Amino acid sequence: MHTEAIAMNRFGLGVRPDEALPPAPRRWLVSQFEAYEARPAAWQALGSTASRVRDFAAHQRALRQAPESEREALRAAWRRTEREAYLAGAGVRATLALQTPAPFVERLVHFWSNHFAVSVDKVQAMGLAGAFEADAIRPQVLGRFDDLLLAAVRHPAMLLYLDQVQSTGPDSRAGRRAALRRNNRKGLNENLAREILELHTLGVRSGYTQGDVTEFARALTGWTLPDAAAQGEAQGEAPASFRFDAAMHEPGSRTVLGRSYAEGGEDQARAILRDLAVAPATARHIATKLARHFVADDPPPALVRRLAETFRASGGDLPAVYRELAAAPEAWAAEALKFKSPWDWAVSSLRALGRRELPGQQAVNLMNQLGQPVWNPGSPAGFGDVAAAWAAPDALVRRVEMAQRLAAPLGAVVDARALAPRVLPGTLGEPTRKAIAAADSPATALALLLASPEFLRR
Repeated sequence: MHTEAIAMNRFGLGVRPDEALPPAPRRWLVSQFEAYEARPAAWQALGSTASRVRDFAAHQRALRQAPESEREALRAAWRRTEREAYLAGAGVRATLALQTPAPFVERLVHFWSNHFAVSVDKVQAMGLAGAFEADAIRPQVLGRFDDLLLAAVRHPAMLLYLDQVQSTGPDSRAGRRAALRRNNRKGLNENLAREILELHTLGVRSGYTQGDVTEFARALTGWTLPDAAAQGEAQGEAPASFRFDAAMHEPGSRTVLGRSYAEGGEDQARAILRDLAVAPATARHIATKLARHFVADDPPPALVRRLAETFRASGGDLPAVYRELAAAPEAWAAEALKFKSPWDWAVSSLRALGRRELPGQQAVNLMNQLGQPVWNPGSPAGFGDVAAAWAAPDALVRRVEMAQRLAAPLGAVVDARALAPRVLPGTLGEPTRKAIAAADSPATALALLLASPEFLRR
């Protein structure tokens, strides 16, 4: 495989026929750090996380004040609003993937969004999923891991998805008051603490205990959303997207992974997060996931060690880790070992066909049909990143059917014989070339290209 093709397909999002291949692929990857725009106009037009939280608080207040007979109508209207926000965000995400001048960084955005997964099958997260990627992931993707971690776990989408907003210390002021009431639904919730340890930082079987989870959960109590009264609009302040409620916070010192953390309100959990972000187990976990995503389902141990060492030595500086990855010989091996996820395949197919935008409803429909719904992995673990998650026979049938549908309106204007070597430079095999040349129609030839073994891998 040509290095230009590796840069575009393995590190990027696929070749566009109207763009020249990079003459210096490795330098091109790193140069994208300067070309990347964290908050392009398309995202800004959808509004901020804080504005979504303000609207959510107003909806909750309206529900509380409305007669019982009107509440279902209010809920239905809110679900429609949330659905519209979800569709708009999905459209922006897909369109940026098709147009971006920095496809390597855009792929990293998708990687980290899946690492810190929220899932819109929980209705409270639906309207915030796009804002989560826009405001928590995109601005931090070229920064430090500790900043990315804090932005992700403090974001309202994560707090709602993992039920953190009501987590209350039993001995906190709010906890003691709640204990006196009947039908008390408040209490300590360990979801966010567990997923931070298991998924976001240290990884499974890394030495933490159930006691560490509980202690960390106690430190996180009070991390919640602003209520309507806290938005500060009367004072002309910008609306907020996070609030620390001291009344919900469990008092006292905490011990996590053998280290003691003094009482300090919000700063107690922040101190734990800072230590988790630079822990050796976190470095190994992140290095393994990056190597698995970019190189192989079973990543080379030597590459993982180098990435982890760069992570540790730099204090979690992500661009330093990305540079090490881009320079790694293992990442430039000629054989394409990674099977594309449905999202990868859809984006690379549309880029190959010259598409430059995809409306939200079309993006959602496309990904639903391919089996990887946008921002809907159904689990905090995110979507799988190995071939076994996506290469089942029925999934391949869906791709073939989708390739035919994408190709049908373009067969008369796109010559697959000319397109194939442009989007698969150095990787187009003779069997695929012959199959395309022998196809019984131009549309079939185009579908064969998109469903070819070479195009299914990166």
